[in-house]
Amino acid sequence: MSAAAARRRVRAMIRKESLQILRDPSSIAIAFVMPIVLLLLFGYGVSLDARHIPLALVVEQPDANTASLQGAFARSDYFTPSFFTTIQLAEQALDRLEVDGIVWLRNDFTRHLQTPDAAASIGVIINGVDANQARLTEGYIQGVWQSWLAAFAASQGRELSAAVALEPRIWFNAAVRSRNFLVPGLIAVIMTLIGAMLTSMVVAREWERGTMEALMVTPIHIGELIIGKLVPYFVLGMGGMFLSVALAVWQFGVPLRGSFLALTLASALFMLVALGMGLLISVVAKNQFVAGQISIITTFLPAFILSGFIFQISSMPEPIQWLTHIIPARYFVTILQSLFLAGDIWPIILTNSAALVVMMVVFLGLARRKTVKRLDA
Repeated sequence: MSAAAARRRVRAMIRKESLQILRDPSSIAIAFVMPIVLLLLFGYGVSLDARHIPLALVVEQPDANTASLQGAFARSDYFTPSFFTTIQLAEQALDRLEVDGIVWLRNDFTRHLQTPDAAASIGVIINGVDANQARLTEGYIQGVWQSWLAAFAASQGRELSAAVALEPRIWFNAAVRSRNFLVPGLIAVIMTLIGAMLTSMVVAREWERGTMEALMVTPIHIGELIIGKLVPYFVLGMGGMFLSVALAVWQFGVPLRGSFLALTLASALFMLVALGMGLLISVVAKNQFVAGQISIITTFLPAFILSGFIFQISSMPEPIQWLTHIIPARYFVTILQSLFLAGDIWPIILTNSAALVVMMVVFLGLARRKTVKRLDA
């Protein structure tokens, strides 16, 4: 009888929270509208790729060779070239930020190119205000230059002398699209927001509205109360996850090379961690505004900055790298990027899932310990 009564109490609590969600449009918006907005913003508006870089090409003495090299830059997807006759005009364009770099072919370019013992060279000037963009621009210019030199040497019937011949192969993201890297990581940020932000309000809302006293005089147990409050938000969060994955695969063309079942299980595990964090915040804060601010500072911002979603963890200072080990999103981002781009790499999936299991036990355990049926708690 007690087990049947417990199930009835849990069902009643789930129904109460479900009705609360349906009556609160903001919960539905956070779960389903916010993922769409964030994915559209990051999928279309944020790109770490460098494409169509405005580039000044200075040719002091035009001929067939300089025209061929100009054509190589014009055919590249990375550059949108503009043509100048003097370096002074190109530098003025760089000063006015009309171009991001200059490739300078001096008047002795062809003479050095056709002299076997002479080394042909080009002058390169790059806007270094954005260091990352400058490095990309420099690398793309070197790539076009080396490819053109190899083609020129082949047309002359000789091999290009080089100490090392590079044959690059790019694994997992052969198209080198930053969207394939960003969108899976964004799913972790979205689930953090849904899980932590929504549940950070549930207990605090009861205290503010004075309904916690009514709950305390009911025969419901603490464990039943927690389950009844978490289940609706778990379903809501998983619905947001499925919507995000559908948009990632069908709208943005991000490949899902791993198992959908593994993705679902890992997402469910991370959602429980996020729910545990939000519930703990809600129990401690007892105020919706304070709980919302704490959830943003302690869950969303770390998930955005310290999870490896955008910024490489290996590039961070060593103390910050150690700090990332307590950020749950770090482990889920690694799982997502592996499942989407590489496949079922079980050592990565299981290791990071084990860390999430530990965090789930810690957060849900602390939330259970802090939730008591006393007004003076």
